[in-house]
Amino acid sequence: MKTNVEKLSDTRVKLDVSVPFDELGREIDQAYKAIAQQVTIPGFRRGKAPRQLIDARFGRGPILEQVVNDMLPTRYEQALAENDLNPLGQPEIEITKIEDNDVVEFTAEIDVRPEITVPDFSQISVTVPALNVEDEAIDAELENLRGRFGELKDTDRKLAEGDFAVLDLEATVDGEKLEDASAEGLNYEVGSDDLITGLDAAITGLKSGESAEFTTTIEFGEHKGEEAVVKATVNQTKERALPELDDEFAQMASEFDTVEELRESTKTQLEENLKAQQAADIRDEVLKAALAQSEFALPESIVDEQVHNQLHQILGQLAHDDNALAQLLEAQGTTREEFDANARTQAEESVRTQLFLDAVADQEQPEVTQEELTDHILFTAQSYGMDPNQFVAQLQQSGQIANLFSDVRRGKALAAAISRTTVTDSEGNSVDPNEYFGEIEDDEVVEDAAPATEE
Repeated sequence: MKTNVEKLSDTRVKLDVSVPFDELGREIDQAYKAIAQQVTIPGFRRGKAPRQLIDARFGRGPILEQVVNDMLPTRYEQALAENDLNPLGQPEIEITKIEDNDVVEFTAEIDVRPEITVPDFSQISVTVPALNVEDEAIDAELENLRGRFGELKDTDRKLAEGDFAVLDLEATVDGEKLEDASAEGLNYEVGSDDLITGLDAAITGLKSGESAEFTTTIEFGEHKGEEAVVKATVNQTKERALPELDDEFAQMASEFDTVEELRESTKTQLEENLKAQQAADIRDEVLKAALAQSEFALPESIVDEQVHNQLHQILGQLAHDDNALAQLLEAQGTTREEFDANARTQAEESVRTQLFLDAVADQEQPEVTQEELTDHILFTAQSYGMDPNQFVAQLQQSGQIANLFSDVRRGKALAAAISRTTVTDSEGNSVDPNEYFGEIEDDEVVEDAAPATEE
């Protein structure tokens, strides 16, 4: 077999392959056996007809077609290995020549990994936020805990921020009622500012049975951008009664006997949360710094595939209704052009990150054990809320287990590289990255929205 590689761009090559017939003996034998099993020739049992009779009755066309179909996958893989090519995605294959008893020639245009220079991670320095658990943060967590055990009680006083109201809302534009901007018996927390602009200011200070009108701008629907008059009527007013923050509350809301123990546990949990966030910050900052030092071209077909997958996923959630997508984008205050541009930017970032991390992995050569792969599969299944066995079956059916293996390999490689960097917090203190990345955990594996490469 002869091969030749023509470089079309930094990320695409054309592979010419020529296979002489004397190397296709196995495929030719398989082709005759397959066709003999499919046809009936008088005087011969099925599968026993000689080649000469098959050729005389059906010609060499079906044989050659079967030979080509059988030889393409293996000869393509062999050509990749001989030329040390790392393919991305699926090839575009064209049969260019079939000379019976002489040669079969084909070409394959494929995207390949660009040349990527991995920087010296020991020369990378990053700064991340310091680990400081403020008393205010602890107080806020305890207040949230009290809120979960609070009760709503009716009140006759004027509404204030943090109170709850049962409202009727009626919005009109030029006297016409807008059904999608009106509601009855709506429960609303005063001050949350998550419903209609101007509502909080209008109802603050009202009592049960009182109403107020205000003007606002419609933010969605066919009247988007128009001025509307909204009448808000308060049917009920309620206030949240919170339990006292004392030992009795600590025993009711936790496993602790005293509020001091509860407070200390809350502080410890916040510290752990901050450490997890600091680890993520280190990873993100190091990766950003490394990528800034490594410029390389992106294979457009892989980026296009990512963009298509993003759109297909969103449309799938909307029953593939383009009108529903248009309404969703309008409600979010964006346009289809902005959505498409953002999808391409995200796809380019995803592809760039994966290609770079593959290069890091090739340099670091981390070993991925079966236990690590299994743990990652279980972790991913849990994140999707799926039964692990069902998830594995789905992976096997779609051929995606290799992608999860690559995820673990990239994550371990990046962790090894990060351990050589210099990290300082915002207060000037040195941070040892080995505390987080000396031994990689499953949830530290770098995840990407969708696989960008297939090998």
